[in-house]
Amino acid sequence: MWNRVINGLNWLLVANLFFVLASFGWFATAVIGRGLNVNLGLDIWYSLWMPIFQPAIGILMAGAIAIGVLRWVSNKLAALRES
Repeated sequence: MWNRVINGLNWLLVANLFFVLASFGWFATAVIGRGLNVNLGLDIWYSLWMPIFQPAIGILMAGAIAIGVLRWVSNKLAALRES
């Protein structure tokens, strides 16, 4: 059962990682566009920073910590079962 939970969380974290990477790509492109006086949506990106992108980064970090803790606990429980 733990393996299914961990695999599900891993899948969600991978999807979240790609979302965060895509949002960074949009940000970098928009900053370059701003430098070239081309509107590529930097103002829209800034308006979405607090409600969307910042929580996505927080979820990614918290999820990575949670996965590490869950694996550590499952390894300790497996070691107790073997002995």
